[in-house]
Amino acid sequence: MYNEAMERIIFHIDVNSAFLSWSALEKLHNGSEVDLRTIPAIIGGDMAKRHGVVLAKSIPAKAYGISTGEPIVNALRKCPGLTVEMPDHKLYRRRSRELMELLSRFCPDIEQVSVDECYMDYTPISRRYADPETAAHLIKEQVKNELGFTVNVGISDRKVLAKMASDFRKPDLVHTLYSYEIRQKMWPLPLSSLFMCGHSSVEALRNLEILTIGDLAQADRSIIELHLKSHGRLLWEYANGIDDSTVVTTHADAKGIGNSVTLSEDAADYETAHRVLLSLAESVSRRLRDAGQAASMVSTEIKYNTFRKVSHQTTLPLPTNQTDDIYRTACSLFDEIWDRTPVRLLGIRSSKLTGEEEPTQLSLFDLPDIGQDNTTPAPAGTRSGTRLSADKKKQLDAALDAIRKRYGQDAVVRGSLMRGDPKRQTKKS
Repeated sequence: MYNEAMERIIFHIDVNSAFLSWSALEKLHNGSEVDLRTIPAIIGGDMAKRHGVVLAKSIPAKAYGISTGEPIVNALRKCPGLTVEMPDHKLYRRRSRELMELLSRFCPDIEQVSVDECYMDYTPISRRYADPETAAHLIKEQVKNELGFTVNVGISDRKVLAKMASDFRKPDLVHTLYSYEIRQKMWPLPLSSLFMCGHSSVEALRNLEILTIGDLAQADRSIIELHLKSHGRLLWEYANGIDDSTVVTTHADAKGIGNSVTLSEDAADYETAHRVLLSLAESVSRRLRDAGQAASMVSTEIKYNTFRKVSHQTTLPLPTNQTDDIYRTACSLFDEIWDRTPVRLLGIRSSKLTGEEEPTQLSLFDLPDIGQDNTTPAPAGTRSGTRLSADKKKQLDAALDAIRKRYGQDAVVRGSLMRGDPKRQTKKS
């Protein structure tokens, strides 16, 4: 039962089989007599291209063992009479906006983390309702009655636990997973159910005879870190319900500059991923400089080949628009969250922008030692031992910008990027 003394309550709201539900509603609106949600059906891309995988599935399709992320050809073998519909991302963005607008009527403190899911800080509106479950059911029913599709709502005092709760039994349900409930509700679950615990992490932990979330929670953290580094520490904390992150509300006037790439071949090692991040960092930092802006926050986005998305962000000591600073930060964030599942998409986004000429407050740690150059280690991919001063980094970026503006973006390429050139589709934001 909900305890009024809890400091905060967080909802995680997740659309049930979003792409399929939204496509089904659109077809019904256009006169179709068949509801895709009631028959074996999937949403999938062009089978002749890389995107020929299952993006969403109906409950009847799930009964055939069809899973999200598997090739469409495999799904058709399991269910020869399967209905396959192409995705309509314009429709999905519209439906997503409608959902967020509806939710904002209940509470403005919303953090959207993907097209079909968000966190809501229930705490400021708690006095309006008898308890969190009552409010969650009202939200769920309003979405169904007004928009025609269903959502799951997870409730907790921790973001990660709210996310886990919304993934419990579906569809159209409300679940709680407060900190005091994790032993009963979460620890018996298999490791694969833990947020951010991908296939490779499951296999590594299985080799340590860790099979359930409870096994991981009660394991020696130092041993987990030894095998899975910082990601192992994060998984151990999540298994114990440790998560101090808060709902980060994104207001309509928030500005940012970002770039992402969908790779033609999955990135399965650090070197490949870092090379892509360097290319993205060059693009984002160049656009920041063109806009006369500097970023105080950088985030790295990963989409795995299973279509699961994760992201991580950090605040910078000082605003920057330098390629090296953004690249290093993006790589550090990537290294913290990557669970070694093959990567389909990578992205970098900068936010909390200020004018690059605005004065900033320096600390003693930002000042160079007397008689020493203000230097930083060279980016990965350059010759070992190379060090660039802050001024020289600015000069290098300015020189590259000038050459590219005059002769084109491909006129000069960093040597580290020439070792591999994964074909990719780029999306700017």
